[in-house]
Parts: sequence; C-alpha cells; structure tokens
Amino acid sequence: MSEPITTWIATHFDDQVRFLQALVRVPTDTPPGNNAPHAERTAELLTALGFEVERHAVPTAEVQAAGMQSITNLIVRHRFSEGGPTIALNAHGDVVPPGEGWTHDPYSAEIVDGKLYGRAAAVSKSDFATYAYALLALKNSGLPLKGAVELHFTYDEEFGGELGPGWLLAQGLTRPDYLIAAGFSYQVVTAHNGCLQMEVTLHGLASHAAYPHTGVDALQAATRLLTALYAHNDVLRTRQSQVAGITHPYLNVGRIEGGSNTNVVPGKVVLKLDRRMIPEEDPAAVEAEVRALIEQTVAACPGIRLDIKRLLLAHAMKPLPGAAPLVAALQKHGEAVFGEPIPTSGTPLYTDVRLYTAHGIPAAIYGAGPRTVLESNAKRADEHLNLADLQGATRVVALALAELLAA
Repeated sequence: MSEPITTWIATHFDDQVRFLQALVRVPTDTPPGNNAPHAERTAELLTALGFEVERHAVPTAEVQAAGMQSITNLIVRHRFSEGGPTIALNAHGDVVPPGEGWTHDPYSAEIVDGKLYGRAAAVSKSDFATYAYALLALKNSGLPLKGAVELHFTYDEEFGGELGPGWLLAQGLTRPDYLIAAGFSYQVVTAHNGCLQMEVTLHGLASHAAYPHTGVDALQAATRLLTALYAHNDVLRTRQSQVAGITHPYLNVGRIEGGSNTNVVPGKVVLKLDRRMIPEEDPAAVEAEVRALIEQTVAACPGIRLDIKRLLLAHAMKPLPGAAPLVAALQKHGEAVFGEPIPTSGTPLYTDVRLYTAHGIPAAIYGAGPRTVLESNAKRADEHLNLADLQGATRVVALALAELLAA
C-alpha cells in the first residue's frame, strides 16, 4: 500500500513546496483579518491541482462584529466510493502579524538550508500543503478505497474559530466521521487547554498632573489589579493537570492601553487578559473566579468604575473514545516514516479542533512541523518549517488515510 503513495509524494514534492510558498506570500495578518483574498488564491491553486472548491463566505456583518474584515472558508470534497468513513482535514490560514526581529522577509517564503521561512510557514499554511498533497497522493495511488476525504481550510483560528470550523458546522455544511487538524510531526495531540479572554476597563477621572487630587487615577488602580492577577498564578500552579503535555492553568495580561498624555492623570485604562484552562477545569467556574478576583480588587479603589467584557471562551479539547483508530493509524505510520515512536499528548495551546469534538466528531491534531511550537518560531520572528518534516508528515497523513479508507 505504501509504495505508490510514497513514490507519488516524493516525485511531486517540489510542486508541493511551490504550493506552500504561494500560500505564505499572501499575508493573512489577523488583526486586521482581511482573509478572503488568501482564500481566493488558495482556491485558485487547488483548482489548478484538479480539485473542485466550495467557497463559503461568512456574512460581512458577522465578520466585522468579531473584529475582522473578511472570511471565506473553503471545502474540498473527494469521494472514493460508497461506504466507508468521511475524514476531514482542517488547517487555518489566518495568523498573527509578523512583529519585529525577522532576518528573513516574513512573506518571501525563502528557503535556506532546507527550511522555508515565513509567517504561517509552520502554523498552519504548511498543513494546507500537507493535506492537499496527501489527498492528491491517494487520488493518484490507484488503491481501492472506500469513503471520502474533505479539506477544510478556514480563517478564524486566531480569534477563536467560531467563524471558521464553528460556522461550517453550524451551517450544516459538513459532518465528518473523523477529523485531523493542523499540528506537528513528532506527536499526535489528543487534548488541549481551554482559554478565557477578557477585557477589563477601569474608569477613573482624568485631571491635570499638577492637580492630581482633582482626579481619580485609573492607572494606579490598574497596577493594584495587575498585582492581584499575577499573584493568582501562585494559586493556579497548584492545580495540576493529569494530561501529559499540560501542566497547570495560568493567567497573562497581554495588552494594556491607557492615559492621554504625560502630564495628565490617566482617567481610563483597559487591560486584556488571557486565562488558560486545563481540561479538568469547568469554564463557568473559572470565569466566575476571575470576575470575582477583579471585582474584589477594584472595590478597594475609591472612585473607580469597572467594566468587564468576555472576549472569548474556548472550551478545552478532551479525547473522544472514537478517535482511537485515527490516533493509532497516525502513530503507526508516523513511527514508520520518522523512525521513532510517536507519542500522544496534550498541548497547552487552544485550537478550533474543540469545535469539532463538541459536535461529537473524534479528532486528532497532526501535521507538518518540528517537535514543539517553540522550535518552529510560530508566532515569533523567523517562523520556519523544515521541508523534510513537510514531506514526512504528508506521507504519514496519506498512509493513515489509506488505512482508514481501505476497501
């Protein structure tokens, strides 16, 4: 079974690399989240490969309400024969902005020493290429297969996924039997953290810095709140997860805005916080705990008015028993291709895979990349992908699909 698949992938690998380079060269910075142009380019490239591509544009009002500009999600469906499962492969095209510190142009898709550099080269435009070429290898293998494969290329992972996979599922556009989602080559991820993101606004009263007693300093209240929030991490470190790869919950303040000028007592400060939840935690209880901590701390700051807004509540992903055949196939072929055992693990990240498992769809996270997010520099300067991992992951995915779809 493996020889025609492996041979086809090796023969067409240069084409696969060029396909990925074309995807990396179209920016999808989110924010601002103008992602429809990338979807259109992806659809053109997939059509040139012989696929029929469905374009599903999310209504503009919904996209703008979520803080983005445009989203078009893509679905490719290929049925080999009647019977057999439908297996979906999902990767997201949206990505955080490049930031500073790059030594390679983040949108050049430059290749140096066997590594392709660029924003989203590893997470997760790489798996647009992994999944598309794995399906192409199956189509051209001549193997008797039963069932279907779908490609889901979506554009809302960075903002939570509700307008990506969540929207496709809510619209009834897909209901696969299994899902493989973008990941890394040396592990099969079966669980991940949840995430609560909140915006906290402290309203004081601006005044001239020469007369501070006439104002209410919102920044002074914010420093008190920041101290309380970060001290809460000492409590969170005591709550250990039993899932391998996940340690404990933690809280981070990722953005602070406030004040109007150097000589003005700040009348307003906005904090945006991120609270990671281990799979064992109850999201409603976590949100109630964080809100209570904020309210109790700010109550001790006279004259400060408080607003708290939830930005995101992403539930954790927990393994579904039905995922066992999928996980086993990925581990088996991963070990054969990479020459080492491929363990299962959890990850402290949150992903939009949770939206599939919430619908009862067994899922595993697996794709092209190194052993860890840090090694790939994902979300940091000089993000890159080892091209050997791209070819290896494509082989693993194609061989696992062939086993699951064997007639």
